Amino acid sequence: MSQNPPVIELRDLHKAYGELEVLKGVSLTAHRGDVISLIGSSGSGKSTMLRCANLLEDSQQGEILFKGEAVRWRGQSHGRRPADAKQVLRIRTNLSMVFQQFNLWSHMTILQNVMEAPLTVLGRDRAEVEPKARDYLAKVGIADKADAWPAQLSGGQQQRAAIARALAMEPEALLFDEPTSALDPELEQEVVKVIKDLAAEGRTMLLVTHDMRLAADVSDQVVFLHQGNLIEQGPPEQLFGAPKTERLQQFLSATTSA
Repeated sequence: MSQNPPVIELRDLHKAYGELEVLKGVSLTAHRGDVISLIGSSGSGKSTMLRCANLLEDSQQGEILFKGEAVRWRGQSHGRRPADAKQVLRIRTNLSMVFQQFNLWSHMTILQNVMEAPLTVLGRDRAEVEPKARDYLAKVGIADKADAWPAQLSGGQQQRAAIARALAMEPEALLFDEPTSALDPELEQEVVKVIKDLAAEGRTMLLVTHDMRLAADVSDQVVFLHQGNLIEQGPPEQLFGAPKTERLQQFLSATTSA
């Protein structure tokens, strides 16, 4: 195992919305180069876990560590908030999120979308940012769409642009929240190919997905969540080939027959 601290570590994380407990003490460790898929039924806590890791949601209990550095908190329970805004910004810029909906700025070209965060958040020079942005668009296969507007692209192309935008921050890890679920099957495969290519490069990734084949193909570890609990975790051949719990067996049976 790597001598370096994990890129992302969650310890006994709890998250509730009012009385509704969404995460009931989940833990996860992602070392550099790990690809971890989060699977489970709708409402199991997968996306919430991802958003807590990226500090888009405030958890009520537990620890979040980025490269060994613990997030600092003030307050307790539902009043708990990150104590250091600069720390939050630094962590978020190193954990680029790709959402189910592409969230591209409609008033900017695709190239401008990809360049915006490195220019404004990181304060980098345009002469440095633009060639890299074009390289990332080429990496995801849409170099020819640099001057197009988001509305002129298919859903698959927009999602690939969103991935290029995430890569342009040159993050320590990529977090994908159901990146293919809003797409038609044909367009979905365009995005799946990009994700597989990124996994093959050894990038650290957390992937919330409904696509069991994708999870099996790209993951080092698969995490199965059910009703806010981590039920099973292991390599994909173990979880998909020899699930230990009846609940995971039921879930896999339902997804393969759907």
